[in-house]
Amino acid sequence: MVDVPLEIVCVDCGGRAHLLTILDDEPVEAGDVLAYRCEDCLDRWDIVMTDDDDDGGDQGDGWAGS
Repeated sequence: MVDVPLEIVCVDCGGRAHLLTILDDEPVEAGDVLAYRCEDCLDRWDIVMTDDDDDGGDQGDGWAGS
């Protein structure tokens, strides 16, 4: 199971991008894709979730941007 951030930083403008994907009772697993939308520039970000959130990389929080 992967921890899901409800908000991420928009790579384009630095604004707040909020989770669009509705999370049901199913846990989010590595490889699942979640959608986010920036409240400032309205860009959409589709994030592929990973389970290597403890690797110390600069992505952090168990996600890898796409």
